[in-house]
Amino acid sequence: MNDKLYGIMAEFDSPAAVLRAAKAVRDAGYRRWDVFSPFPVHGMDKVMGLGNSLVGWVSLLLGAGAFMSVVGLIWYANAFDYPLIVGGKPMFSEPMTFVPSYIMLIMGGAVGSLVGMLAFNQLPRLNHPLLSKPRFELASRDKFVLVIGVKDDKFCLTKTRQLLEKIGGNAVTVVEDED
Repeated sequence: MNDKLYGIMAEFDSPAAVLRAAKAVRDAGYRRWDVFSPFPVHGMDKVMGLGNSLVGWVSLLLGAGAFMSVVGLIWYANAFDYPLIVGGKPMFSEPMTFVPSYIMLIMGGAVGSLVGMLAFNQLPRLNHPLLSKPRFELASRDKFVLVIGVKDDKFCLTKTRQLLEKIGGNAVTVVEDED
């Protein structure tokens, strides 16, 4: 098989048609495929078997880590590194640490969201093989595109093309990666 081959792309005219095609691709046993559409298609995430994103967990971990780091830093600085007794107040006070820790919690969560989104979306990717296909541009206007990747275990150039044509795909095209 060609090393530069990325997959096979098929075009559909309506949300119902691409949803039926997605069900057929799923039922045929393909696991590495994606759908591109000009607007969200209701039920597509369930057909594709997509769950919740892990970005929220990364955001939670970085936010909690930032919160605990600031609490630890304030505790260490006030209790050990530079203890300063003022008016008989304790060396470590929870209300005193809350505001800066909370601010860092928010900042850590925001950074976690950004890092998680970039990592899980495999960004930055400066060039994608689908962008070289002129018909793929229609996926942002009025067409629906289903792409089956070559890295799928069931991928066979002729059988996959036949499946996409059988389920009603128009303009079935082989996509090659130029990188």
